[in-house]
Amino acid sequence: MRRRRPSPPLTVALLLVTALLLSWTVPGIGPALRLAGGAGRSGTFTAQRLDCVRHPGHESCAWTGDFRSHDGVVRRTGVTLAGSDRDTDHVGRQTEAIDVGLPNRVYGPHGSNEWIFTVFLLLAELALLAFALAPVVGAVRRGLASRRGSGGSSRGTSGGGVELESERT
Repeated sequence: MRRRRPSPPLTVALLLVTALLLSWTVPGIGPALRLAGGAGRSGTFTAQRLDCVRHPGHESCAWTGDFRSHDGVVRRTGVTLAGSDRDTDHVGRQTEAIDVGLPNRVYGPHGSNEWIFTVFLLLAELALLAFALAPVVGAVRRGLASRRGSGGSSRGTSGGGVELESERT
């Protein structure tokens, strides 16, 4: 049984969606890898403000403040300490943190497992890209095979593919 090929408009739409998703994910790969390895610039996070959002059934809070690297090279204000909550800090408290290069977030000294989501998202996007490109690659491959089959193989044979003695000499 032959598989139906997706329509060209569907293929184009899938490629556009995949390109958009990749444009959001690829910039986060470097920080995700640094986070996975526990690498980054170490420093001190100073809590300034608790920001909370209430959802039906629960509350989500995180501390925002300033980060300063131990070597004094990096100083950032208005960054969030990932993984913090209402009871983690208080105003003015200093906590060890690492900066992995994200513009608005630093992490505790032990890092985070957030990188796992980024890696799985990238793998899903690459699978979607392969799915969207499969019909295009198949069409190109079939086109090349048909050109090879009709182009240069008819020389030296008659219509049935049997080589005639007079054509060999």
